[in-house]
This record gives sequence, C-alpha cells and structure tokens, in this order.
Amino acid sequence: MAENEAREGEQDIAKKIEETRQRFKNELLQDSTDKYDPRDVERLQEDHALVEGYLTWRIYVVDDALKMIDESFQWRKEFGVNDINESTIPKWMFETGAVFLHGYDKEGNKLFWFKVKLHVKDAKTVLDKKKYVAFWLERYAKKEPGMPLTVVFDMSDSGLSNIDMDFVKYVINCFKVYYPKFLSKMIIVDMPWIMNAAWKIVKSWLGPEAISKLKFASKTEIQTFIDPEYLPPHMGGTDPFKYSYPPLPDDDFQTPICDNGPIVSEDDTESKEGEMESKDGLESSFNSEIVAKPKKVNFLEDSFRAEDNDRDSNIRVKGARKPLTTFKGPLLDVSPAEELSFGSGETEKKCLIILSNVTKNQVAFKVRTTAPEKYRVKPSSSSCEPGASVDIVVSLHGGSQASPQDRFLVMAAEMESVGSQELAQFWKEVPKNQVMEHRLRCHALDSVKAAVNPLRENPVETVNSGQQELNTALMRLMNCNSRMEQQLNACLWMQKVLAGMVLILVVLNLLCLYLLGTAERPS
Repeated sequence: MAENEAREGEQDIAKKIEETRQRFKNELLQDSTDKYDPRDVERLQEDHALVEGYLTWRIYVVDDALKMIDESFQWRKEFGVNDINESTIPKWMFETGAVFLHGYDKEGNKLFWFKVKLHVKDAKTVLDKKKYVAFWLERYAKKEPGMPLTVVFDMSDSGLSNIDMDFVKYVINCFKVYYPKFLSKMIIVDMPWIMNAAWKIVKSWLGPEAISKLKFASKTEIQTFIDPEYLPPHMGGTDPFKYSYPPLPDDDFQTPICDNGPIVSEDDTESKEGEMESKDGLESSFNSEIVAKPKKVNFLEDSFRAEDNDRDSNIRVKGARKPLTTFKGPLLDVSPAEELSFGSGETEKKCLIILSNVTKNQVAFKVRTTAPEKYRVKPSSSSCEPGASVDIVVSLHGGSQASPQDRFLVMAAEMESVGSQELAQFWKEVPKNQVMEHRLRCHALDSVKAAVNPLRENPVETVNSGQQELNTALMRLMNCNSRMEQQLNACLWMQKVLAGMVLILVVLNLLCLYLLGTAERPS
C-alpha cells in the first residue's frame, strides 16, 4: 500500500514537472526569446531537480512555480549570473571577509556567513555587493547541487549603521525566489535589541513558506544548531578558522591519511613560504582581526605501481560497500554519484569509489576529504589509463564514525605521456580550468546514529535526521490536499448550481399551479 502511494506520488511529481516545462515553453517563451539566458532555458528542460525545486517551494502549484521561474530567470539574465566569476567581482569585496562559505551545521548543511559589522551601506557599491552574493550562491549550487544552505547573520558588535534593509531584502529574495529550496535555516545571532523593529520587517518579507526557517539565537543558543567545531571563539566555539583572501575559502578539503600514516609532499615547504608571504602582504593592508593564515592543506602525491594495485586489489575491495549510482563526468565517471554510506557493522565501515576513465588519454586523480583524521583512502592519488577503472577504498579509521558534515573531493586532470613519478610536479603546473572536481557527501546509516548514544534520546536530532524525508512527504500531502480542495470547491460550486436549479423548478411549479388555478376559476 505504502509503495503504491509512493509510486503514485512520484508519478504526480513527474506530471507536474512535464506540465511546468510545457507551459513555460508555450506561455513564457512565446512572448520573447531574448527574455532569458538560453543556458537557463536549456537547464530547465534537462534538469528535473531544478523544476522540482521550484514546484516544491510553491507547494506544487504550477501557476505559482511559473511566476517564480519567470522572475528568477529574468534576474539571472539581468545580473549575468551564468558569467559571474572571481575575476568579475572587485577584489576588495573578497578581502573584507563580510560574506563567505565555511563549515557545516548539525544537519550537514553548509554555513553561509554574513558578518554584519563589516557591511557599510553605500549606494555606489550595492550592485557589486548583490553580484558578490550571487557569486557565492552560484558557486555553491554548482559544487553541491540540491544541497541546502544555512545562513548565519553574525550581528556581534554591529549597529544601525550596518543595516541596509534593501540589501537584506535582496538576500532574502535570493532564497525566496532565485534559488528555490536552497534555504535550510536563517539564523540571526546576537542581535542587538535596538534592531528588533528592523527584523520584524524582515520577517514580513520572508513569507509563510520561509518564516519557520528564521531562528533567533544568542551566543549560547547557537550551539543548538551548530557544533562548537564550526563556531568562532566569540560564539563559544573552537574553530580556529579566520577568513583571508586569497585564496577563496572552500570546503577545507585536506589530504586523507594513507594506511601507513601521513605522507607530506615535497612542495610542503614551498607552500608554507607562499602562505607566509600572502599573510604578510594582507596584514599590511587589512585589519588583523579579519586576516589570518588559512588552514594548512597538504597534497599527498603518493603514486602506486600497477603491479601493486593488481596484487592488493582483491584484499582492499573485500568487504567494501559497492556503489549503485554513477556520475558521468567529462574525464572520469565517478561511482557513487552523490554519497558514501557508512554504518557500524563490519561490512559498513568501508565504501568503494570507482573511477572510470572516459578519455583517450591518461588521467591523474587525487582524493581529498574534510575529515582526514577519520578516514583512510587507498589509493588517494594515482593515475588511470584510457578506458580503465580504478577502485578506491574509503574506510573509517579506528572507532571513528561518519557524519553528515564530512565531504570527499575527487579531482582529476588529463595527462599526456606523463609517468606516475611526475605526479607531484603535474599537479603544481596543471591549470585550474582543466581540473575536474566532483564532491561526495557522507551518510551515516541508522545503526551508527543509534550507536552514538543509545541511552539518550535527543528529539532535536531525531527530527533533523528525518527532516528531508518528512519535507518530501509533507509536500506530497499538501499537493494531495490542494487537489482535494480543488475537487471540493468544484463540488460546492456544483451543489450551488443544483440548489439554484431546484429553486427555479420550485418557482416554476408554483407559477404553474397559480396559472392553473386562475384558469379553472369561474369568470
């Protein structure tokens, strides 16, 4: 019964997606072909998740979804979102550190930080600031498609002079209209009492679908949503991260530890010197509170010989969870497509990543992770021959347990007759625009969640763990209720029509009786 309902729900969603696409083509594209960026139109026709995102945010009402798509696509063309990149944004905006992505909340959602005290209202720069926010959102949308963000407004030491209501409204519109289903939560931290009136206005902008996502928290309450490891010290956290530019802060991917322990690459010293030069240069120009040395990342360039791989392959792969889905990349096909699942059982502590070379040249690859102390990856760096495949075993180390915050990054670049012993030099010289990147999330199976704390039931964590499934079920239920409401309205309308017809018949009947009585009365 449940399976049939789920299947019917999926079929209804598929019909809604097709209806939305057809009506977009017939009703919106007919007016003007220059109204939207052709790249957005093409993506709407090919990306099911994109269409479903608009439908979900508009409770599967196609008319409302089409209005949202129209407004969103016009904005994307006006701002040139598809062409925004690091070079099109003024450098000083990156250097301020007012907006950036870093860390994860307890549900594994990426944190989008707004340091309100660093924002100064200025009509001359407001357009650049809006494009700057669009840059971060578009960058994240491409790297982690379908994954929501948690927005954190850090209002520590801020005042009325830092509040730009037009800019705040724009940020809200980004999540309300331009990037549907992107917002997990919007957390306002340490808000001064004098700004209460301003945020009441903000709440009115959010609308009913997003108002429940707005959270107000003090410095102590913020740990309800975010673990201390991803909170700065002034919020009671232990995260040593301090924003600096360049480079852009990313997902803090680091080289995993191999089975025999960490191996430091030969370019370690050179990298360290480069970081120190960068730090010295920045400190001379910007506030020391904002600028600090970025987290150290070591690139593990440990190459493996073909004969060793063949000999150890069966031993390493044995007991690893085999992937069922595949991401089709320009250089490598990556299996699984989206996430690695780990549990507490012996057969659940290992996962297999399969890389398949789809090019005619040798492809170098390396794997990095946000939690190098928890995972062992073998091989973490090597190369793959044309048409061949490489099995990579990712295993939990010791008593470590997988977390939704953990991520893996697979990097690949095409090589031309380069031996494996030259991999370190190759990765130093390869241009960034020639490197394929694919990210994988980690999923903790139920057995792990139960084992973490079997004696204590945390209702917040219980709700969070099934939030995604619950949201989907609620949306389908609301869709069903919407259809029932339409049918009920139709029935009520028909009932009114029938009542009117009955009334007319009664009047006609009375009129006939009156006429008959008049005719029979003697003159």
